[in-house]
Amino acid sequence: MKETIDYKRHNEEVREVWDAFYKRKPYRVPIVFNFNPRFYLLTSWLNVEGYTFEQYIKDPDIMLEVQLKTRKWIRLNVPQDMEMGYPEDNWGGVYVDLQNFYEAGWLGNNVVFPEGDVPYAAPLPRGKIEELMESGIPDPLNDNWMGKGMEIFFYLKNKVKETEFEGIPVGESVYPPGAGTDGPFTVAAALLGATELCIALYEDPDFVHRLMNFITEATIVRIKAVWDLMNWEYPVQSWGFADDSIELLSTKQYMEFVLPYHKRLISTFSKGGPNAIHLCGKVQRHLKIIKEELNVDTFDLGFPTDLGLARRELGPDVLLRGNLHPELLRRGTITEIEKETKRICQSGVMEGGRWIFCEGNNVAPETPLQNFWAMYNAGRKYGVYNNRD
Repeated sequence: MKETIDYKRHNEEVREVWDAFYKRKPYRVPIVFNFNPRFYLLTSWLNVEGYTFEQYIKDPDIMLEVQLKTRKWIRLNVPQDMEMGYPEDNWGGVYVDLQNFYEAGWLGNNVVFPEGDVPYAAPLPRGKIEELMESGIPDPLNDNWMGKGMEIFFYLKNKVKETEFEGIPVGESVYPPGAGTDGPFTVAAALLGATELCIALYEDPDFVHRLMNFITEATIVRIKAVWDLMNWEYPVQSWGFADDSIELLSTKQYMEFVLPYHKRLISTFSKGGPNAIHLCGKVQRHLKIIKEELNVDTFDLGFPTDLGLARRELGPDVLLRGNLHPELLRRGTITEIEKETKRICQSGVMEGGRWIFCEGNNVAPETPLQNFWAMYNAGRKYGVYNNRD
């Protein structure tokens, strides 16, 4: 099913929705979807070229093509509170996409490209990680996968100056890899493997602290180098990062093994906040601690989080993003998606008007277009502030 879209009328409504939202006088919940080129590459009816992830990552021309084709399909087809239709000026530029392996790949892990799936950094044995820490922090712009990423960056930076797509300039903004972080504990889990890391928490906590210290310091060195390259000033007032793998920890373990390193990152790149964090997993128990200890007032949350409970615990002034289950969005019926959307809207998350409704977190490949419409239409129906029934 593909509904006819009046792009002009849609875009006018979108501007009104966001204007009301930012003025703290929303009349309905903004609704968006989280995409990356994974959707294009792993969706059979979109990726008619048959591009693999390895081709996409290693060939900058394919990276450019796939990002633009992904953006075009989204803009012309997916109903959400974002501008739709062809852009008037340019496509908004491109970015160097090393998915979620870029940090561990830079530090020394081998990157694996499984058929029909996303690439990942293969865990290293403990002895190899000890060697990495002993040898010191790699060059943040030239070593391993950061070096490869920067080669792509400079290639694309020149390429986009004279490139059009569908008769519209690509845009000269090109974003480099390594400017942010997926979080020190998540990187540690990628380096060592989640199981081995969790065992080490009990068997060798000193090693875990040495590893976390090494990763945190390396992260700071890398981010500073990338921001310096781009002439971006830091610290900034509000800074955001992620650390999905803290879902593996108790609150006591989080406070002992991770919080000190999160504080170091925040103190380096934030002037005090309020800050933001992305957490896909089952992290309900950590949210209040993170809010209070890191001055976080924006939480991008995955499907395991009870948004109504999060609202009650964090208060009406915190911005929440999330969180319909991506598999329900992919496989569910229109009736099931509408029912779950209604439940989430009526959970209490709407109190205070500080909620952006999206899937939690990242659209799964092969999600059919009619299911985007089902969620969007249901969100517009039940996410109304003057009538939630």
